[in-house]
Amino acid sequence: MPQPHATLAPSPWVQRWSALVPSGARVLDVACGSGRHTRWFTARGAKVTAIDRDAAALAPLRSLPEGAVEVIEADIENAPWPLADRRFDAVIVTNYLWRPLLPTLVASIAEGGVLIYETFARGNASVGKPSNPAFLLEPGELLRAAAGLRVVAYEDGFIAAEPQRFVQRIAVVREAGSQAAPARYPL
Repeated sequence: MPQPHATLAPSPWVQRWSALVPSGARVLDVACGSGRHTRWFTARGAKVTAIDRDAAALAPLRSLPEGAVEVIEADIENAPWPLADRRFDAVIVTNYLWRPLLPTLVASIAEGGVLIYETFARGNASVGKPSNPAFLLEPGELLRAAAGLRVVAYEDGFIAAEPQRFVQRIAVVREAGSQAAPARYPL
């Protein structure tokens, strides 16, 4: 039986690359559900904006410490983007794909900020859901969406551990425009 989203641990991919997100950073958790990544980043001193359309899933996030989380209930697929002109030090997306939103998410990354993205990829229909091609990334799709940003890590493949799944994931940085020495990204 699948684990309820509220009890899931943060994605190992997000955990690994969260080292790129400093304490005090402004983090956007997109399609956050019950907030496993919102909790992960608030515990590390980030100020998180958590957005999802499911009011019931968002409700527990309202009990997190005041000032740590901004909770936004919004249908980001059928309504205007509610965070226009806002930039974040980190944008986090897992298990969610709405292609028309990809350019907006990339544009939401502040200078020096990071995008950590992980979702299902083509081939997943052979092992489970989602199986609709509208929700499965094509090979290299995240690389194309993040064109112009520095790719720190990228994977596109099959995870044999349960639940088996095909995924694509990326960690990219919008580098600062200065001529300073390049940032050191942990491996």
